[in-house]
Amino acid sequence: MNKFSYNKPKLDIPKTSLQKIFDFLTIIIFLAGMIYIISVWDQLPDQVPAHYNAAGEVDRWGSKWELVLLPAIAVLMAIFLTFLEKHPEWHNYMNLNESNIEFQYRNSMIFLNVIKNQCVLLFVFLSFNISQVALGKAESLGILFLPIFLVIMFGTMAFFIIRSIKQK
Repeated sequence: MNKFSYNKPKLDIPKTSLQKIFDFLTIIIFLAGMIYIISVWDQLPDQVPAHYNAAGEVDRWGSKWELVLLPAIAVLMAIFLTFLEKHPEWHNYMNLNESNIEFQYRNSMIFLNVIKNQCVLLFVFLSFNISQVALGKAESLGILFLPIFLVIMFGTMAFFIIRSIKQK
């Protein structure tokens, strides 16, 4: 094993315009979602959906205060993933060498950016759906939620992994 694989250099790679736009839009949607939750808080019953099964049906009800956990988790996860996004030298790579290091770092940074924003948007969607079910405006997440979510998440991972492997 060569020294390069253990001693990955730190490169100054700025965020792309697309990453900045995705971050900005996600923040706006997150804030709009939180404003919505705050605006309907007094209308929410004491018990709201707290868990869904694989078919998207509510299988546990809990205190409406549990709804506060979703945005809190989203914020903590976004902070952590943003921190990791800024340190691509800490990430694991296949086929990393001097000729592709900048591409691999950028690919990894964009991957984390996309996953981070998808997760935050997921938590906003779940918060909104929970409030809609609790208010009687919806019945469930729907049977298509889980397959669509899995295709998006695993599709994103596959895209960036394949992109990384192709860049030898």
